[in-house]
Amino acid sequence: MSSSSKPNTRKSKNPKNNLNATELSSETNEPQDDVIHLLGVTISAINATKDLIPINLAKGILGMIANILTTAQSVIKNKSDFVALVDKCETIRDILEKATKDATDDDLRGYLGHALSQLHKSVNRINSEVASKKEQGFWHRLLSVTIDRDRIAGWEKDLDRVLLLFNTEGIAGIAIRVEKLALGLENNMNISNIIRYRPTAPPSRPAMFYGRDDLVVELTNLIVNDEHIVLIGPGGMGKSSLAKAILHEPLTLEKFADRRFFVTYDGLDPSTITFETFMTRFAEALGIELAGADPVRQISAFLRSASALVVLDNAETFEEASTSSALEEIPPALAEIAGIPGVILILTSRSRRNAPNVLWTTKDIPPLDLNSAQTVFFQIFRRASHSDAGEEIKNLLKELDFHPLSINLLANTAQQNDWSPVTLLKRWNNRHGAVLDPGQGKLQSLSYTMQLSLSSPSIQDLGENGRRALAIIAFLPQGLNDDLASDLLPSLPQVNIICDVLCRQSLVYRQDSFIKVLAPIRRYVQDSLPPPDPTCLREIRAFYYHTVNCCSEERDHHATIIISDHLNIEHVVAFDLAHIPDAMKEISDICPRFLWCLMEHLPRPTTLIPAIFNIVENSSTWTLKAHCLWRLGSLYFAISQLTEGMKAFHAAETLCLIAGDHEHLAWCVTTRADTYRCQGRFIQSQQVLEDLQHSDSWTHLSEPVKARAWHVLDHTRMYTFRASAGELFVKSMEDCNLGLQSKIWHWRATWYYGGDISQVKMHLENLLQQRTWNTTDLWCRKEALQGLAEVALCEGRLSEAIDILQKIVEMFEGQDPHTVLWYAVWEGVVASNQGNHDLAREIIRKASQLVQFFDMHSAVAFLHRSYGLACIELIAGQYYGAESHFTATIEGCDIQGHLDFKAFSIRGLGEIAFARGNFTLATQHFAETQSLCAEMAVPPRNLYSCLPFNALPKRFEGWGLFVEGRSPFTNINM
Repeated sequence: MSSSSKPNTRKSKNPKNNLNATELSSETNEPQDDVIHLLGVTISAINATKDLIPINLAKGILGMIANILTTAQSVIKNKSDFVALVDKCETIRDILEKATKDATDDDLRGYLGHALSQLHKSVNRINSEVASKKEQGFWHRLLSVTIDRDRIAGWEKDLDRVLLLFNTEGIAGIAIRVEKLALGLENNMNISNIIRYRPTAPPSRPAMFYGRDDLVVELTNLIVNDEHIVLIGPGGMGKSSLAKAILHEPLTLEKFADRRFFVTYDGLDPSTITFETFMTRFAEALGIELAGADPVRQISAFLRSASALVVLDNAETFEEASTSSALEEIPPALAEIAGIPGVILILTSRSRRNAPNVLWTTKDIPPLDLNSAQTVFFQIFRRASHSDAGEEIKNLLKELDFHPLSINLLANTAQQNDWSPVTLLKRWNNRHGAVLDPGQGKLQSLSYTMQLSLSSPSIQDLGENGRRALAIIAFLPQGLNDDLASDLLPSLPQVNIICDVLCRQSLVYRQDSFIKVLAPIRRYVQDSLPPPDPTCLREIRAFYYHTVNCCSEERDHHATIIISDHLNIEHVVAFDLAHIPDAMKEISDICPRFLWCLMEHLPRPTTLIPAIFNIVENSSTWTLKAHCLWRLGSLYFAISQLTEGMKAFHAAETLCLIAGDHEHLAWCVTTRADTYRCQGRFIQSQQVLEDLQHSDSWTHLSEPVKARAWHVLDHTRMYTFRASAGELFVKSMEDCNLGLQSKIWHWRATWYYGGDISQVKMHLENLLQQRTWNTTDLWCRKEALQGLAEVALCEGRLSEAIDILQKIVEMFEGQDPHTVLWYAVWEGVVASNQGNHDLAREIIRKASQLVQFFDMHSAVAFLHRSYGLACIELIAGQYYGAESHFTATIEGCDIQGHLDFKAFSIRGLGEIAFARGNFTLATQHFAETQSLCAEMAVPPRNLYSCLPFNALPKRFEGWGLFVEGRSPFTNINM
């Protein structure tokens, strides 16, 4: 049936046939016969049209509509409320007849298919609800049912929404010839210029896509909530893959159906791209052919017909365009398109120069995480599996900063060359960046994608200064300190502007006040661009070296720079040691000074070790190298890497001896000896000091250096009880630096050795009262207060002991968290002796918050805290908790080489076994404690004599009985 001969359902003489549903109700006087007649005519017309149209989907829609109207005609009581809906159904019949005439199944892949699918959903939903109502009437034996008027009105609104998709007869233009479309084409347009709709299917979801699930969900939610987004990142970060994945998310498919478009601007030159090129690419992806001189209007009209999601891939190509037409016309065109209701844009770009007047949500795309990086790598590289990944492969992926393209290239290169993991690591170590260039094109070569970024007009406009800045940023491991950029590089007066441009192009990024580059980009810059400019290097060196020389113990501006830029400074020093032999004296002075700065303000391991040990040894470098090794050893001791520290000190002592630098030799020896003492290794400590005293170097030493050696030696001998109290610390008492400290320790030793406790207390109190204490005497005051606290403890004045310990804590609060913790632990132990176990735990917990226990700097603090907690649990009768802490302390001692805390803890385990009545196990623990006493050269009866706060309460008597050989240990054989 042609459109001219179809039944005319509008010929009813009753004017109410044209009233809207809002003007009708079930109480109107609309004659039922007229409504029934209207339904019958419309059903006949729909069935006739259904038989003629060629598209099965449209046939199904008309079939469901006929079924709806038939039900209304036969079962529904309030037929008059259906008049407006009947009118909508007639409109649908008319549109489908026009839209599908001469159409083929190929046309369903585009806009027609989308529109029909949406109409089918709506009609199917209405049909289901009407059928349900009819079924309800059947089960209730009703001859007719009523459908709520508001429900019918809702159906009408739903159909109105879908019919908007057909408002422009562009949909019918697929099949019928028209001279003018609702896209706004001029009347005199040639018929050959009519827009044809042949959309390009969006790219499929990437097959290799890992580690982005949360990001995909986050971005998809933004899109379905009508936000335009920009995906920013350097080349190879996976921006395009992310956009493709979003196109195939269920929420995206539900909202945009077939109206998902992917426009790629890859392969175009930013310096030559024009507005016409931009719009042509856009139109091609939409599947339309532009006609006339207003492409923005044509594309906008097409996009207005329904919701649409458009990805503009490689947007930096047109964002960095340099032609006048592109600069002037592309941004406003994007803004106009972005302003169309229901149209959402996604940009993937290396540039941050996004179109103005659009409310963009910008998302910087991060690298992969370790697990996802490994998954990607082993999906491609099949010579090994994810579960077999060793630390070498993990470290290799970390070297790539988990950069997706680099990981993909590396894995493909290894797989294609059939390399084993060992060979891959060897090739990487030998060739680095070359391994990431197996082919041509941006997906097969890191160099290619980097060259694309560097060829950007914005980068080209920077000239050589842009590459100079990029080379420096890549040279510095932390990147360039954003706040210090102009101070570090005064020869680049516009360095901040340069960095802004580099950042906009995603060649660098800002993080934690630094301007950084990803590792693969660093590799490319170091391998392919000229080395850092000598002038820039001199400026950086001058600034950093001045900072190191000015740094002191105070936490001032210079110390702040040391802390913030420590890796950069370290790298510059290492670079200079290896590459600038002519400046060895200056560098060798800076190196130990920098190590001292680290020890004072940021104790950590250093990468300077190879550079220091590789200093060529000759008469001009012996002393300089020895100073570096001495400071290196001190840093190692500060972070509890004692074995490495000993090696450094040994090497320094050898060089000092060769150079005749006896003073520094003695400093190294006494530092080693004091470290042995702190570990409870009193025999080794005494031996190295006595060797020094018997060496030729002793006669060359100044009196202050000799006094220090005597002070350390007496401190060691005090614990072994092999000297009389009267001779301890006497030889160092007259020294101007160590005199006060030696007097305090002399009186404390006198008490430890059984002297008159009242005399010791009087001398210590007199020292505290008669002297005006300043900040330089802080440690001496602490030692005197500790002595008085120990006296109070042994005399049973526990509250007084706690008060004195609290004074020491307050002296160091805000300055030295490790010292605060040390004395807080003892404070907690004394509180536990008073029965305040919860308070004891809280004291230690509070002080512990200031210290990171699992870093190397806090190893001794961890042992001290762990042992203190064990004592508290033991005193509280919580044997399982005490056992756990004692065991942890013993394990830590084995790692750090401490004998004293190990002996204390094993004795503690013995007391637990003794309390449980397991005398055999107790004997084993006490025997091991006794063996450790022999190794330390400490008499078992004097294990706690010099450390009263580490002693257990007298009620734990197992150890004492064991030492004295009394019951129950008399008859136990080991």
